[in-house]
Amino acid sequence: MSLCLELYGTLGCHLCDQAEAIILAVLEANPGLSTHLQIEAVDIAESDALIEAYGERIPVLKALHSGEELCWPFDPPGLVSFINRYLSPPD
Repeated sequence: MSLCLELYGTLGCHLCDQAEAIILAVLEANPGLSTHLQIEAVDIAESDALIEAYGERIPVLKALHSGEELCWPFDPPGLVSFINRYLSPPD
């Protein structure tokens, strides 16, 4: 199973840089995870609709298939939990 995520942010956002660092650290600590994930950075500055939706909340990580969002602040355990909800088989 593959999980497609979008990370909403913008250039010059220090919180977005922190979120990216957490994502990279989690992927580095869990090398097998990257084979199941597709993460795309989306700059909200390119769309008025995205600015309206996310301008006050960035960074936000969104699971595309469900629409569920992981809003800032998040930490490595929270990110892993968010990802595992979709990659783990249902009970």
